[in-house]
Amino acid sequence: MRPQESKRLFNQETLKMNDLFEQMEADAASSVESLNTEGVKSIAEVARLLRQKDEEIENLEKILKEAKKERDKISLEDLPSLLQEIGMTSFELDDGSKVKVGAVYGAHIKVENREDAFNWLRENAHDDIIKNTVSLPFGRGEDEKAGTFIKLAQSEGFDVDQKAEVHSQTLKAFVKEMIEGGKDFPEELFGAYVGHKATIKR
Repeated sequence: MRPQESKRLFNQETLKMNDLFEQMEADAASSVESLNTEGVKSIAEVARLLRQKDEEIENLEKILKEAKKERDKISLEDLPSLLQEIGMTSFELDDGSKVKVGAVYGAHIKVENREDAFNWLRENAHDDIIKNTVSLPFGRGEDEKAGTFIKLAQSEGFDVDQKAEVHSQTLKAFVKEMIEGGKDFPEELFGAYVGHKATIKR
């Protein structure tokens, strides 16, 4: 075979190989694009489902709220009024159910009336219904001081209960700081966990 013929064949084979590589790259890119498209579609579908459920819950809560409002009107206004008109306090239905109207009581002392109301109770020997909770707040870092105060109060004959707590938001911030900082701490003791939550803002 002549040198020129060999060179021509070599060039042809090279072109075929280049075409093959280009086709393989195109196929790979197409596959990746297809996977990305399917993934986006799947995420969008699940996100739309979440939004749909949020809307369903919102609508059901509105329906429930309205149903309770209507029930209260029937129970507190309509039936008592109808029975009062015919001079009855009870009524029996065909299925044996009994409707009975009884007295209900309610009370609420407004903030601006609290002092006067409490003074009246005290002056009229009804102060036994007043419940007092005496507390003295201690800040963070004052645990030892709080213990000293409790001992002092108990020595004076006061029955003092200590309610020690860590606010939930403070505890969450502590756990976040420890985990993100890679610091070792008894996670089980604190009920620590890391979860994930998806939300949609509209």
